[in-house]
Amino acid sequence: DRLIGIAFFLLSFFDTTARSRHISHDTNNHHHYSEHPSIMASSAASTVTQPSKRKSAPAADGVAAGKLTTDAPTEPPKEKDFFWTYTEEPHRTRRLAIIKAHPEVTKLCGPEPLTKYVVVGVVAMQIFWAWYLRDTPFFSWKFWLVGYVFGATANQNLFLAIHEISHNLAFRSPLANRLFAIFTNLPIGVPYSASFRPYHLTHHKSLGVDGLDTDLPTALEVVFFDSILGKAFFCTFQIFFYAVRPTLVYSVPFTWVHYLNIAVQLAFDYALYAAFGFNTILYFLLSSFLAGSLHPLAGHFIAEHYVYETVTPAQRDASNNIPVPETFSYYGPLNFLTYNVGLHNEHHDFPAVPWTRLPKLRAIASEFYDELPRHESWTYVIWRFILDPNVGITSRVKRKQGGRKVGGGAVANWTREEIEA
Repeated sequence: DRLIGIAFFLLSFFDTTARSRHISHDTNNHHHYSEHPSIMASSAASTVTQPSKRKSAPAADGVAAGKLTTDAPTEPPKEKDFFWTYTEEPHRTRRLAIIKAHPEVTKLCGPEPLTKYVVVGVVAMQIFWAWYLRDTPFFSWKFWLVGYVFGATANQNLFLAIHEISHNLAFRSPLANRLFAIFTNLPIGVPYSASFRPYHLTHHKSLGVDGLDTDLPTALEVVFFDSILGKAFFCTFQIFFYAVRPTLVYSVPFTWVHYLNIAVQLAFDYALYAAFGFNTILYFLLSSFLAGSLHPLAGHFIAEHYVYETVTPAQRDASNNIPVPETFSYYGPLNFLTYNVGLHNEHHDFPAVPWTRLPKLRAIASEFYDELPRHESWTYVIWRFILDPNVGITSRVKRKQGGRKVGGGAVANWTREEIEA
């Protein structure tokens, strides 16, 4: 029990103290320090830093940053609306510029063999904890503490392993990646790996595009959850929003991979239930719920694309063609548990670079990343999201055009080969 308590303390402590001095800038771009998380700046930028004074990186030829993709609107911007933009997403632009400046980065692409060994170890660990708690009452502090410290951490790790695998970064064979994702899914308790991939790849190809990027909150979520209590509810139950929202925006066609995902998951759940009782299933489900709730690792869901930067009235007005930062990285110690998902600008720039090589990508192309705003603590991201009125459900960049669904064309026209590739 003492070991469990120590692990819980260290998980939050390392995230909140790894960088205790938060560097940020106000609307005039003057840097200032926030010595303690309870000291909030009047802007929405105090968890974000822009530390470097290096010369800015060049833009790619023919693809200027902030390039207009269509005619800008003439109506004035709404203060409580999303940050609408008529510029293309920034990652393709930066990818082209980085490849031009550092062509060697393309050699970083490709599968990472280590991933499969990490996954097998975490899956085995989760099965052990499920067995360990088989006779422990569900409504006991021990069950929930193990679920929070070990179970949620492990299942968040598996969520992000499936994220890696969805980019075909565990094996060279697409089929091997699809099957291994189903195995990785086992301790999560519910089948989702097959559906996650097309939605996630569409998120990459259609970042911020309304009606395509299912990572964006819906208008209904804005109505009910854009308040302190609403945001607290959203953060507590955000795993359900991420699971249900995509299916409400649009549906993906079922393939044999989806049916296999469901069949294998149900068979695994039943086998554990028959062998060790229903507590094993409850442990997996609780671990998944807590992994997407008020947990330090769950901060990455919000940190990645919610806008914490100060957005000036000029930026908010899309007709001015001033880009708003829409992807944020985190370079703290919790990346060790999450396949470096904190290096999110780097990941969106080069989705084919696996987690072990993202730090090298950043080192090679440092002039492109040192000037970008970043988060210093995922724990504090959640805290600020709930309490700061300047950050909320509408703090996302949206586009009304551009991008495409995975496979192209209407969903009904997708082929099995496109979904399974």
